[in-house]
Amino acid sequence: MSILIQKFGGTSVSTEKNRAHVIAHIQEAVQNHHKLVVVVSAMGRYPEPYATDSLMNLIQKEQSNCSPRELDLLISCGETISSVVLAHELRANQVTATALTGAQAGIRTSSDFTKAKIKKIKPARVLKELRHHDVVVVAGFQGMAETGDITTIGRGGSDTTAAALGSALKAERVDIYTDVNGIMTADPSIVTSAKPLLNATYLEICHMAYQGASIVHPRAVELLMQANIPLRIASTYTKDKGTHISSTQPSDPFSERLERPVTGIAHMKGLTQIKVNTKGQSYHVQSEVFKAMASEGISVDFINISTSGVSYTVPDPLTELALQALKKRHFTVSAMRDCAKVSVVGAGMAGMPGVASTMIQALTDKGIRILQSADSHTTIWALVSGADVNMAVNALHDVFKLGLPVSEKN
Repeated sequence: MSILIQKFGGTSVSTEKNRAHVIAHIQEAVQNHHKLVVVVSAMGRYPEPYATDSLMNLIQKEQSNCSPRELDLLISCGETISSVVLAHELRANQVTATALTGAQAGIRTSSDFTKAKIKKIKPARVLKELRHHDVVVVAGFQGMAETGDITTIGRGGSDTTAAALGSALKAERVDIYTDVNGIMTADPSIVTSAKPLLNATYLEICHMAYQGASIVHPRAVELLMQANIPLRIASTYTKDKGTHISSTQPSDPFSERLERPVTGIAHMKGLTQIKVNTKGQSYHVQSEVFKAMASEGISVDFINISTSGVSYTVPDPLTELALQALKKRHFTVSAMRDCAKVSVVGAGMAGMPGVASTMIQALTDKGIRILQSADSHTTIWALVSGADVNMAVNALHDVFKLGLPVSEKN
């Protein structure tokens, strides 16, 4: 059977009016002779009653006596409610459908409550139900540990659920429906000229997601890349094709991709740059810096190491914890809060000279101070003040002509 995976977020399933758009997408796929596994998030956002944060708020007041195991049991209810409601409305619209929890769909996870990892998928129940129904609606974000306990797999978990099911079922494609018409060249709330991308590679979208673009969870992209299953990001509310994501670039030498070295601009706010002075000390001191961070469970990013010091970033809320850990070890430390990382991403920049100089010149021309930089074959990063981030994103979007039609870029 030809299986499609469709994932719909909380806004898409929040109201009967929005779910009508969801049902239209499902009906179209069924009419095209596909069997569907539809993964759903909890309905809406706080303070709507069945949103994940609303459920958490039931017990997380000033002090909660709820264990992580019980918290997972509670917050998994949001997706379960969504799956049952959508399955009911599909049947009312003459689409044969049934609802399954993550556990019933065969999603087996670790026992790390609130942040479990998917260990394997047992798809037998889903395949059985697809023989009797056109659609199986699966509650996203959740699974079951070896102990039989319900677990949740962290923020973005419904994307990961969809990707894992797509891989296990050898789906033809995974479609993730959102509020926008695909992956944009930059955050449209900052860049008014941002455009949706027609095509992109897994690596490009994965890098954009890790660097702050929040449309799709990077772990979901990684899973589909490993299985070589195409991914499409599209709007729930339109018929637009959205962004098609796969392992290859279009073969047409005059295509959109080959005419642009840069695919998009991503950014991440709320960072603190920490500098540790190690000048004149032995090299092993550098490793002690990162051991200090690991001992406090602090994940670091944007690492630069030189003979005179170590620089890296941590999320702003963890700054004091990080500084205390370093000062306990008598390091000489400075910190700059409220920084932002701006990233230029594009598979087309590999081996192409001039991209870094164009980026630096664009920021310099706007009077934006670059605090730190780094690069890979598909991404160049710059750390700037948080006050400059909007100006920086717009400057880079303009200089790489991402808001123009392809024919006008050269």
